[in-house]
Amino acid sequence: MVAPMAPLNLPIDEISGRGIDLDRAADFLELSAFFSQDGSVMSSVLAGPLSIGGEEDYEGLEEEMKLEEGELLCNDAVLRLAERRRMLGNSYPFSIDSEGSMVRFVRGDNSLGQIAYVLCLILSDIASSAPMLGVGLHPNEDDVRKLRQYFQSFATAALAAEINGRAWSFGFPRPDGSGFIDKLEEIWMEISDGYIERQEGASRFTKDDGIDVFAARIHRDRLPGFLFAAAQVTTGRTMRISEKSLKGRLQEFKSRWFHPYPVTDIIPYMIVPFALPRHEFVDDVRKCGNLLHRLRIPNRVMEAEELVHLGVPIEGYTRLFAAREWLLKYRDRSVNR
Repeated sequence: MVAPMAPLNLPIDEISGRGIDLDRAADFLELSAFFSQDGSVMSSVLAGPLSIGGEEDYEGLEEEMKLEEGELLCNDAVLRLAERRRMLGNSYPFSIDSEGSMVRFVRGDNSLGQIAYVLCLILSDIASSAPMLGVGLHPNEDDVRKLRQYFQSFATAALAAEINGRAWSFGFPRPDGSGFIDKLEEIWMEISDGYIERQEGASRFTKDDGIDVFAARIHRDRLPGFLFAAAQVTTGRTMRISEKSLKGRLQEFKSRWFHPYPVTDIIPYMIVPFALPRHEFVDDVRKCGNLLHRLRIPNRVMEAEELVHLGVPIEGYTRLFAAREWLLKYRDRSVNR
């Protein structure tokens, strides 16, 4: 017998009608499974509110048409989940039965990739997720702060794996509590390309100058011209992510803090927790540079584990294990309220 679903609220306006958002519908099923007592939910839960919608919305429609619309929504949402599972493989923390009728959170010795996915799921656009996360489930201010700090660590690991090199968590507040220039000097001891020198007009109170993560795959000859990336990490959609893009700003960064400045090109990245649909993704890459999102981060986090085993330093990596423990306790605390 399936345990009662946790009190999540279906964002009916976003998953029905012409402007249907299947990613939101799929997110709803995943959140429902994660926060249910037994870790499972029937996909038909999506059809219920649709079929009993307000009379003003369905006046004049036959009941059969309402049911058909609900069934189509369930089927399409399950197909979206299956697509996520195909892309992520073992990093996807949910299973779907052969009939597509039940979604289950795979609870056990969850991998860091699976935990990365769940953290991204909860953190995705935290403000507009509030209607979906019922009382007792929606993170409070302290929880949100923890989630964002942990996401910074997962983003650092993901970028390290993307570049196949070491990575530093540069966004403020930094895990090691260092100042801006001190952290730059620490990183550039390894980079060895350009010399740090604050230039005229550069603020003395800069926290991170918009860069949250650096990652580099440095050659043994320690000469310039290597894979080098900088990422902006953002967790909300209150503004278009392109407004926080590093693309076009990295040359300013070099000329503001170095003399002479590095000659190695820095690849701009944006790292976000939500699942970006293709029609948005293409243009966001055009505006932001390379993108890591919820359907890429988990597998990169799994690859980062291999780097660590090879002795490649990834700042904040040990926090990923603390994040796993915290997130599973957060689930248990929430569903048992």
